[in-house]
Amino acid sequence: MRSISKPKRVISDLSSDGRGKILLSVAFGWFLSISVRMIYPALLPHIRGTYSLTLTTSGLLLSVLWIAYAFGQLPGGILADWIGERLLLIAGSLLAAAMLALVIVVNSTILLFLATALFGGGTALYGVSRFTILNKIYPDRLGTATGATMAAGDVGNAVMPPAAGFIATALAWQYSFGAAVPLFLIAALSLWLTLPKQPSTSTSLSESLDLEGIVPTLSQPTVLRGTALLVLWAVIIQAFMGFYPTYLMDVKGLSARVANVLFGFFFALGILMKPVAGRAYDSIGVRAPLLLIMGSAGLALLALPFVGEVWLFGLLTVLASSLLGFETIVISDLTQRLPDGTQGTNLGALRTVYLALGALSPLLFGAIADLGYFDEAFVGIAALAGVVVCIVFVSVDY
Repeated sequence: MRSISKPKRVISDLSSDGRGKILLSVAFGWFLSISVRMIYPALLPHIRGTYSLTLTTSGLLLSVLWIAYAFGQLPGGILADWIGERLLLIAGSLLAAAMLALVIVVNSTILLFLATALFGGGTALYGVSRFTILNKIYPDRLGTATGATMAAGDVGNAVMPPAAGFIATALAWQYSFGAAVPLFLIAALSLWLTLPKQPSTSTSLSESLDLEGIVPTLSQPTVLRGTALLVLWAVIIQAFMGFYPTYLMDVKGLSARVANVLFGFFFALGILMKPVAGRAYDSIGVRAPLLLIMGSAGLALLALPFVGEVWLFGLLTVLASSLLGFETIVISDLTQRLPDGTQGTNLGALRTVYLALGALSPLLFGAIADLGYFDEAFVGIAALAGVVVCIVFVSVDY
């Protein structure tokens, strides 16, 4: 069992030697990258009204966003190994700003889907690099640093969707996206000023593009199991996040304001959940935290169709928020198992797999809901949570 560090010592370690500014810049970039994507579910009722989308096509829009994000992971990992994380993180922020501006100005359903795909691809450049650069800066505190960075994303997820919903109601949903464009430009400038210039990488482009070593690495039992767990987690959380506000409004009869507040509350809890999960990984490993996380979330998803009071939705939101700590633990464990030199490429391939498969769940979930089985869809993802619990429980090396 790993030793448990005192909170003050942990904070000191994270901020020592000027690393605090780097962590803040990386965290702010992730704050925007994830939270602006989370604006989509909050604005889905407004977007549906503008473009006359069904629940199925609404789910397809979310799947397009996440599939584009998923398939950008491998190119992002290859580029991280070749040109370094600094340039890629800056480029990712600038591309996200440009593509988000495109989302705002389009005026047809086809262009909406195209612009959404391009935005997802732009934010994908941030996906792998933030993990590999943190592994270099915090080799002994990777779980804690990753948890802190991902918690910053949940600060954005707690604030941005409710704020976007308010702006959309008061003005129009396009203004909600527009407010994020200058923030991405600020993130790019912050990364430029704080991230250290990296020496020329020892990995050539031809080596980065040589994907022959990926299959042996990702087929190792521990890596394969971790990837399978992340696939199941991605399916569960993408379905939940994509349709939780819509479900609360359309099925449970809650107002848009209350539904978006609960949605923001879900992510606000992640501000605490992800650093705690990261510290738990650094301190006691993988198995116990994952069992608690997925067990709590599974119970919440199973109970959701059977409650009707606002306070009960609040309680279930608390339990479901444990999902937000799952990736912090598994991805930290996998990152440290991947070989140096091609770590970005391997992590990019791994993330492409689980994010792409998880991105299909909003489309399937929306189609099931369109058939009149919204409640049953939540029971289905609760069953998947039970599968995750079983896999973790029987894993001997966790």
